[in-house]
Amino acid sequence: MHFASRLRLAPQIREVQLVEHHRATAHQLLSFDITNEVGEWKIVVDESAHSKANVLAQLAKNERPVFNVTLASGTSYRNVDITVKLKSIAGEIDQGGGVVWRARDAKNYYIARYNPLEGNYRVYKVEDGRRTQLGTSDVKRSEGWHTFRVTMTGERIECYFDGRKYLDVSDSTFKGAGKIGLWTKADAQTHFDDLTVRGN
Repeated sequence: MHFASRLRLAPQIREVQLVEHHRATAHQLLSFDITNEVGEWKIVVDESAHSKANVLAQLAKNERPVFNVTLASGTSYRNVDITVKLKSIAGEIDQGGGVVWRARDAKNYYIARYNPLEGNYRVYKVEDGRRTQLGTSDVKRSEGWHTFRVTMTGERIECYFDGRKYLDVSDSTFKGAGKIGLWTKADAQTHFDDLTVRGN
């Protein structure tokens, strides 16, 4: 069944709230844990956030090969339309981050990410913890919040940044449904807000 879900960072609890809208009827509020698969993911206050003032932050300062991943437990999508707002905070090795989908676990998933240090937007598949690039595009660095949008229908992946489509690729590695999540690399400290997913 098709449905839309909005992941909200609630101020009173340390978990992600998911609201399901079944065919635009009355919604049901469900709770899903934020998983610290890799990294240090916490709810923090950011007064610059669009939905003030709590955001989900990746705070760890890991080494270069490490992929920091949090997955939304209880989510399972094959065809998706995901949006999230992202703000890069710090990082000497890496900066920025992105969204994860069709995740089997913390080592097998698709990832689209923005790196302001490199000035690019890329989409990868990660198999057994090894990353393979599927597409790349240059994006001019700018400060503040940015809006990601990623869609995948069947094998086709389309990636948007601040309303403009930058990437359009196809891949058949992960065919089934999987979890959605968020991602940074190494010492990239990043804030995320307004994570929304539509799909089935």
